[in-house]
Amino acid sequence: MPQLRIALAQVNTTVGDLSGNSDLVVEWTRRAASDGAHVVLFPEMALPGYPVEDLALRGAFTEASRAAVTELATAIADAGHGDVCVVVGYLDADDVGPRNALAALYRGEVVATQYKHHLPNYGVFDERRYFEPGTTLTVLRTHGVDLGLAICEDLWQEGGPVAALGAFGVDLVLALNASPYERAKSDVRVPLVTRRAAEVKAPVAYANLVGGQDDLVFDGGSFVVDADGVLLARAPQFAEHLLVVDLDLPERRGTGDRSRGEARVEGLAVRRRVLSDVPLDPYPVTYRPELAEPLSDEAEIWSALVMALQDYVRKNNFRSVLLGFSGGIDSAVVAALAADALGSDAVYGVSMPSKYSSAHSRSDAAELARRLGCHFRVEPVENIVAAYVDQLQLEGVAEENIQARVRGMMLMALSNMEGHLVLATGNKTELAVGYSTIYGDAVGGFAPIKDVFKTQVWELARWRNAEAEKRGETPPIPPNSITKPPSAELRPGQLDTDSLPDYALLDELLENYVGGDRGFADLLAAGFDAETVDRVVRMVDRAEYKRRQYPPGPKITFKAFGRDRRLPLTNAWHEVH
Repeated sequence: MPQLRIALAQVNTTVGDLSGNSDLVVEWTRRAASDGAHVVLFPEMALPGYPVEDLALRGAFTEASRAAVTELATAIADAGHGDVCVVVGYLDADDVGPRNALAALYRGEVVATQYKHHLPNYGVFDERRYFEPGTTLTVLRTHGVDLGLAICEDLWQEGGPVAALGAFGVDLVLALNASPYERAKSDVRVPLVTRRAAEVKAPVAYANLVGGQDDLVFDGGSFVVDADGVLLARAPQFAEHLLVVDLDLPERRGTGDRSRGEARVEGLAVRRRVLSDVPLDPYPVTYRPELAEPLSDEAEIWSALVMALQDYVRKNNFRSVLLGFSGGIDSAVVAALAADALGSDAVYGVSMPSKYSSAHSRSDAAELARRLGCHFRVEPVENIVAAYVDQLQLEGVAEENIQARVRGMMLMALSNMEGHLVLATGNKTELAVGYSTIYGDAVGGFAPIKDVFKTQVWELARWRNAEAEKRGETPPIPPNSITKPPSAELRPGQLDTDSLPDYALLDELLENYVGGDRGFADLLAAGFDAETVDRVVRMVDRAEYKRRQYPPGPKITFKAFGRDRRLPLTNAWHEVH
C-alpha cells in the first residue's frame, strides 16, 4: 500500500493581511515539515483571508494576491521546506474575472493552480457576485500518489469536480474549506464528506478555516475520512491546530487510468501534474489517529461567541471593551463572554442607574464585576435624563427611550476618551420584535449575542456557571441575574411580559417565522395562536429598519439577521390570516 503523511493546517487568517497570512503559512509549513509531513493542506482563501467580499473586485488587491503566491513558494523553499507539497487557497484573476483559487507550491514554484467550480450563492455566500467558475481540475502525483483537489462548495455539491475526480481516478482528495459555523454544522459536514468519499472511491481530507471575521466565525474541526467513510482523524473546534495523519492508501477502486495525462470528464478538463512518480520507502506509522471529541451544544455556542469577539477586537486593533452593566442576564452573559475572550483586565463595566433602577439591579451589576474581576464604575444618569425630560416635556415611550439614549451616549463618550470598543448587549429575540432603542442600547461596535435567542441566553448562563463550578472557580454570572424576571426598568414596575409573550413561546414562534420563513398558515398549522402570531409577525416586520442599524454580531444559527435575512426596509407586504 502506498504511504503518505499529510498535515491539515487549521489556521486563523486575517482578511487583507497578505504578508501576515503568508508568514502564517510558512510557519505552519515549518511545523508540518518538522513532523515529517509530505503534503500540507491549508484552508480556502487562506492567503487573502475569507471572505474578501468587494476586495475581489479591486485589481490592485488581486494582483497583490497573485504576487504573494509566487513569493510564498519562494519563502517556503528559502525556509528549507521546499520538498513539502503545500496546497493553499488564494485570490486569482485572469481575463475572464476574479477567481477563488488554490495553488500547489513545491520546490520554490507554483506547480499547479485550480479554480473553484461551484460558486455558492445562498445564505451568507455571494460568490457569483465576485468570482468566475473554473473549468479545469488538476491531479497532483507526489510520491506515486495521485491527489485530487477540491475547493469547499465543489465538495458540497453532487456531480462536477468530485464526480470527475472519481472517474479520472485519484488516491486521495484534498479539500480546502472556509465553512462558516452554525449550530450542529459538524453533524452535517462529516456525513457529506462520507458521501463524497464513496462517490470518488478514495479518502478525503477536509481542512477548514478557524477564526472570526466580522459577523462570521469559522470553527475548524478539520478531519479525514477513508474511502469507506470511516472517520480517521478530527481536529478540535475553535482552535488553530495541525492535524497530522499517516495514511496507508489502498489500491484505487475507481475506473481511472493511472497512465492518463489529461482527459475531459463530467464536462471538466482534468490534467495530471507529476511531481514525483517514485513511491515512498515504507516507514513506521508515527501519527496515530487523533479524534477530538465534539463539543456539547452550549460549549460549541460559547466557544463560537468567544472566538468571534476575541478576533473582532484583536483584528481591529482594539485592546479593551466597554459595556453597560444593567444587572440583567444579557449584559451579564456578554460581560462573561468578554472576560473569557480578552481577560478580565480588558473588560470595563459601567452601571448607569436611573430613578427607576431597582436596588437589586445595582447590586447585581456590582456583583457581576466582583465575580469577573473586571473594571467597574457607577455613573448615574438621573440628572442627565431629567434635563431632557424637563426641557422637552417628555413622557411615555419618549421618556423611556431617552434613558437608553443617555446611557448609549455615555458609553460612546467613554469609548472616545479611553479607546474601548463598546459592546451592544441585545439578543436575537429583542432584535426580532424591535425591543431595542436606536442610539440607545443599540450603540456599539460589536454585538456578541445578536444571534442568540433569549431562552438560549439563560441556557448559556447556567452552563457557564456550571462549568466554573466543575473547575472549582467562582461562577461568573450572579444567580439573581439568571432567576429574576427580565425588565428594561424604564418605568415603575415594568416587566418584559407586560408587552411580550412568554419567552419560550416567543422564541419558538420566532424560530419558525424568522429561521424557517414559515407563513401565517404554516404557523397556525404548527399550533400557534392566531392572535399571537399576528401580533408577533407585525412586530418583527415593523422592526426591520432597527435591525439594519444594529452593530454586527456573530452568526450561530442557520438564519441570522443581516447576511442571511435580507428584507427591504420599505415594505408594504404583511402576512395575513
